[in-house]
Amino acid sequence: MRLPLHFAGLAALAVLATAPTWARACWEEAAQRYGISADLLYAVARVESNLNAHAINRSHLQRTGSYDIGLMQINSGHLRTLSRHGIDEADLFDPCTNIRVGAWLLADSFSRRGATWDAVGAYNAACSQLKGKDCIEARAQYAWRVYRQLPAQRNAQLGKHLVSTATTVPALMSVRVSP
Repeated sequence: MRLPLHFAGLAALAVLATAPTWARACWEEAAQRYGISADLLYAVARVESNLNAHAINRSHLQRTGSYDIGLMQINSGHLRTLSRHGIDEADLFDPCTNIRVGAWLLADSFSRRGATWDAVGAYNAACSQLKGKDCIEARAQYAWRVYRQLPAQRNAQLGKHLVSTATTVPALMSVRVSP
């Protein structure tokens, strides 16, 4: 079911009203460019960095050799690819650049896995180290954390809003998210 664009836009504005002023246009631009709900991008950023544009997570540096940067916690493993697009590590501290890169990575996950909770979970858990049931569990736990950051009035309809109303929306999520 597709919602009228004016309703979807009003719902997104309600969520983005709580976003820092500098970020509102960035959320909307990235959502439109990549066909992903601005609410979902915002929820991912809340989980990843608690909206801290200067966050750096080195907790897995020893284990994976990588670290995460900025608002959407872009993994340093993507720096080589990003450099081909003119984006370096310092650029990832710019909130708008970081949001765009995060949206691009999430859109890539959706293109590989469909607009599913598994795709949302894969944004955080690539499962290069975790396998099988452990990977599935890590992705489901992350997806649940993101889900809880979505506005309460929209949680019941999330399956219809993982991607923006401008794109095809799946009827079913492939990974069950439970508390």
